[in-house]
Amino acid sequence: MKQIFLLGFLFTGFSFLSPFSFAQGTTKRQTKSKANSSSKPAIVKNAADTVAITEFVINGTVTGYPEGTTVELLNGQTGATEMSTLLKNNSFQFKGKMERPEFKIILFTRQPPYITVFLDNSVVTVIGDKANIDKAKVTGSASHTAFEQFNSSLEPYQSVFAEAGEYDSAKTANAMNLIEAFVSTHTDSYITPLAIIRYNQIADDIIKTETLYNQVTENIKVSAMGQYIAKQIEEGKLNGAGTVLSDFSQPDTSGVPVSLSSLRGQYVLVDFWASWCAPCRQENPNLVAAYHKYKDKKFTVLGVSLDKAKESWIEAIKMDGLTWTHISDLQGWQNSVSNQFKIFSIPQNFLVDPDGKVIGKNLRGAALDRKLAKILR
Repeated sequence: MKQIFLLGFLFTGFSFLSPFSFAQGTTKRQTKSKANSSSKPAIVKNAADTVAITEFVINGTVTGYPEGTTVELLNGQTGATEMSTLLKNNSFQFKGKMERPEFKIILFTRQPPYITVFLDNSVVTVIGDKANIDKAKVTGSASHTAFEQFNSSLEPYQSVFAEAGEYDSAKTANAMNLIEAFVSTHTDSYITPLAIIRYNQIADDIIKTETLYNQVTENIKVSAMGQYIAKQIEEGKLNGAGTVLSDFSQPDTSGVPVSLSSLRGQYVLVDFWASWCAPCRQENPNLVAAYHKYKDKKFTVLGVSLDKAKESWIEAIKMDGLTWTHISDLQGWQNSVSNQFKIFSIPQNFLVDPDGKVIGKNLRGAALDRKLAKILR
């Protein structure tokens, strides 16, 4: 099914992926946690008589919330509620089993902010307060500790990942080198996919990202984040950097045909959107800011709408102040240009250079500004 593109990963400390909409999660694997069960996890002994923990226990103590507050454990990728319990005497507990370490979200009253935990089968202690719940202290999970250590190593370069960060070539290069070194020495770590995602965020080079991804072991590749990266690589290589974007033509708002080739000589952001697409409309202010900042440096935008109703399309253009060229055949998801480039979710975009070659894909927010700052200095 074709659908609006929504990012599902949640990370604290660095804002490098869009926050998840909590309204999505509806599937529940377990409606209530074993809040009154023993805090001791199940253990087994192997042939060498060493002890292995086969399940996790999260023991939480938080203040500031009313007695009986709903506490949920969410899947960090889909946002689905996996367990739910109630706060009692400022305490809660979750207990279960992990196939492999991965992100989980602890959510109170079904509203952000939240606590992010990189969870494994271990006894985890969470201590926090409502006023700063996203900064709650998490201990006991080796995976979470490694996650925090990795984030700390990138702290000097936080500005290159920040939503409103300015492009800094030296800091970007240093951050990329640090991540490359981390990946090469942690090929079997569940933190490594996170590092690769971070790398792809600032490198803007899907081939280099794939090179890093190919270094990790198979068990890491089949993890949730490993599969996410594989999908990003697959999509990134389709009409990828260095390829000439095939020409196309559709009517503008006045019915006059406009082709991509007619804009040769400029840097063009080919933006796929629609008036009914909420994430697209939320991104439009970023496009407007980039357009006005760089339009005098041979940069423009070509909007390709997946609308069906012309009135809604034109009204959204006026309302959002999108003063660049717009085209559409008003066929919705059957738009011939979107089908030509296999656009199955929106918003999406291609950035092409004056010769029509792709030099960036799906650049949004600060990522678009950083890219344009780099090439249009």
